[in-house]
Amino acid sequence: MLKLQTPVDCGHSRIGISYEDKILVIGSCFADNIGQKMQQAGFDVCVNPFGTLYNPMSLKQALERLASGEHFSLDDCVAMGAGADKVCSFWHHTSFARDTEEDFLSNANAALDTAHNFYKYCNKVILTLGTSFCYAHNGNIVSNCLKRPASEFNRYMLQAPETESVLTDVIGKNNKQFIITVSPIRHMADGAAANQLSKSSLIVAAANACHQNPGKAEYFPAYEIVMDELRDYRFYAEDLVHPTAQTINYLWERFTDFALPAAQKEKLLAAEKLFRQSQHRQITF
Repeated sequence: MLKLQTPVDCGHSRIGISYEDKILVIGSCFADNIGQKMQQAGFDVCVNPFGTLYNPMSLKQALERLASGEHFSLDDCVAMGAGADKVCSFWHHTSFARDTEEDFLSNANAALDTAHNFYKYCNKVILTLGTSFCYAHNGNIVSNCLKRPASEFNRYMLQAPETESVLTDVIGKNNKQFIITVSPIRHMADGAAANQLSKSSLIVAAANACHQNPGKAEYFPAYEIVMDELRDYRFYAEDLVHPTAQTINYLWERFTDFALPAAQKEKLLAAEKLFRQSQHRQITF
């Protein structure tokens, strides 16, 4: 038979996920995609409690905040730029922005309390790295620039050894098991060459961190699957960067084949069928 793909061999995870686990999913847009699939399939999961995060340092800081549960205060509030007239923080994605400081803090701290209580008892973390590029404001790496002027930030790229150190620290300090992925969504604002350099740096760092922590961390090749198996533009949205629903479904199938015990596949299929049925609108006459 004519071969039309270069399959990526994922093997089968020694860590994995199951319906008995409590799972935090955190990181870039791919974390949102997979996290939503897990919610729909009935897993006990918490997804991006600070909103979408991209760089390794922001992920480390977020996990430390989840562990401590320390509330956000007025000192964390930042007025968004570009005439947005909203309040957010450098810890959060702009989906957390609100009209007033009081509303922002109420929402952000309620989400933090819920996630902190979940994180205390969760045993698995799916961590998705988006980019090696970081933005620092007054010397502190931010999760989002909040549409403020570029002149306020210092932009630089974490090198592979720095990211490896960040990941090794995160894995070592948390009594949990990690599945690490690199997001297949390309950051083309950096340029094609810079995006490739950034993703390559993340892959090297993740591979080394997992190698140093056998039994505590494993790598799932989401980026490689999209780049090698789905290298046709029909698998991308109109912006030619983000994956289509079909691509997300394919990655979800590959991920569950990699991470879910075969004995729980029937439960997964039943849960997904139940979710699809719940989305059907009843027609009344």
